[in-house]
Amino acid sequence: MSRPTTQHLNPPTGAGAATIAGMFLDRVAGGANDEAFRFPAADGSWESVTWRATGERVTKLAAGLLALGIAPGERVAIVSGTRYEWILADLAVMCAGAATTTVYPSTIADDVAYILSDSDSRVVIAEDPTQLAKLRERRAELPAVHTVVLVEGGPGTGDDGDDGWVIGLDELARRGAELLAATPDAVTARIASIAPDDLATLIYTSGTTGRSKGVRLTHAAWAYQGGTLASERILRPDDLQYLWLPLAHAFGKVLLTAQLAIGFATAVDGRVDRIVDNLAVVRPTFMGAAPRIFEKAHAKIVTTVAAEGGVKAKLFDWALSVGMKVSEATLAGRPVPPLLALAHRVADALVLRKIRDRFGGRIRFFVSGSAALAPDLARWFHAAGVLILEGYGMTECAAGASVNRPDSYRLGTVGHPLPGTEIRIAPDGEVLMRSPSVMSGYHQLPEATAGALDDGWLATGDIGEIDADGFLRITDRKKDLFKTSGGKYVAPQPIEGKLLALCPYVSQVIVHGSGRNFCSALIALDPDAIRSWAAGQGLGDRPYAEIIGSPAVRDLVQGYLDQLNTQVNRWESIKKFVLLERELTIEDGELTPSLKIRRKKVEDAHRDRLDALYTS
Repeated sequence: MSRPTTQHLNPPTGAGAATIAGMFLDRVAGGANDEAFRFPAADGSWESVTWRATGERVTKLAAGLLALGIAPGERVAIVSGTRYEWILADLAVMCAGAATTTVYPSTIADDVAYILSDSDSRVVIAEDPTQLAKLRERRAELPAVHTVVLVEGGPGTGDDGDDGWVIGLDELARRGAELLAATPDAVTARIASIAPDDLATLIYTSGTTGRSKGVRLTHAAWAYQGGTLASERILRPDDLQYLWLPLAHAFGKVLLTAQLAIGFATAVDGRVDRIVDNLAVVRPTFMGAAPRIFEKAHAKIVTTVAAEGGVKAKLFDWALSVGMKVSEATLAGRPVPPLLALAHRVADALVLRKIRDRFGGRIRFFVSGSAALAPDLARWFHAAGVLILEGYGMTECAAGASVNRPDSYRLGTVGHPLPGTEIRIAPDGEVLMRSPSVMSGYHQLPEATAGALDDGWLATGDIGEIDADGFLRITDRKKDLFKTSGGKYVAPQPIEGKLLALCPYVSQVIVHGSGRNFCSALIALDPDAIRSWAAGQGLGDRPYAEIIGSPAVRDLVQGYLDQLNTQVNRWESIKKFVLLERELTIEDGELTPSLKIRRKKVEDAHRDRLDALYTS
């Protein structure tokens, strides 16, 4: 049997030696008057708070949890979208010596009840009446939950008609203030009792198949992540982060941990439809995002220019072609010829800078994670002067395993491992990792834990390779690979990524072909992009279903598929396709809360239409 390929670096000094609660106290003490967070106020402006103010609020909320009887190690769930109060609640839970159970606000009532019951959560911090309704609906199944704390739209005193089951966030802080008046060191004493290996977070994976599993992550796991990012100097104290990522997801959580370790400020607003508008106002220096955000931004820019046509479209295409030539030279380490450099300055002034201005004009880089980013899309943004650093990890390793650095990156890869993290490739191509941030196990699932961990090595389920320079490339999910009836293996994700980068009208795509004699695809189009295109074709007044079903739209998509098929192997080419009538959604169970497609569910829902492709 061949030996696995391994890539690893030395750990940073002291990584994993702290607790998140201790890191928070250190940050408050070391930068009390520095800006910590800013968030949207009721009047639409942005309100800013210092670390001192954040520390005072967190301490009262942590004391409030102690007043509710929360014991060390017990779970407190947060069912909320990304907002400043989510961060306060999470820090308060850990400062109370408890552990946060994270729940996406899009989770249906049945799954919320399962997560709260399986985690044995005692208190739930719920965002609003919508989330509270889910809890009330399943209250009989949640005997361990003795208190619900409502962030907005609820009671302030606990007199809510539920026998005190629901209280407001301000009420929790008030009870905390009373406890602190009697016992001033209650919270600091609890923090001092926390050990690095104590449970900090219980994150339920939004798996594409089966019930979610609770991933147990310790204080040491998160502290390692924060300490490593600080030692790598990828992020700086003078950075300003824009944070919209779901904080129920490990990617969002690790960026908060990095903030504690490094000290930069964060602007918080989880409303996805506000990202572009907010970036122009906040003008951050970096932002983490899933690939879908970059796909939509690219589609919006390209389709808007195409709709305008004429001289503007020709100028745009010229400027991007110049940017692409400069990008290729830069990535290859070649000098840019003088005439090309001159053309690039003109292209940048007229077009490329305007693309960057859409993101506030100060972005040093974006960080892409949670799913694969199409290399062609990364190259398009690089040509526009926008650097996207792709990283790799999973919930089971507290989000981060490897990442491209601003001064050392290779597009199409996920960079080098973090210091202290070892990555090797098994003989079958699966990526294995060993790291201080790897989970202690799946909650109450010893068999699943044993199946994922072997002598400290985590089996990721991803297929990858390490190049001669140590850059890790992820090619697909092991379970997503399929074999055609002709015996050829197909990795669908790279093909899907190519189509998403080629066609600005495609929103989601699933390449299908297991056991079939050719590959086909289920394709969902972006409603805004396709309506804009249809308006230019004289179809703008027709119902959306009629637009999607028109021969013109099929011809449009087929044209992009023809381009795609010139870039893949013959057995990977898409021979036929189905246009879906709408985008896939979280609400219909077709996407996970982290926007991964539940392939089997979607394929099963359209099985008849797929079968018809192979019989016609």
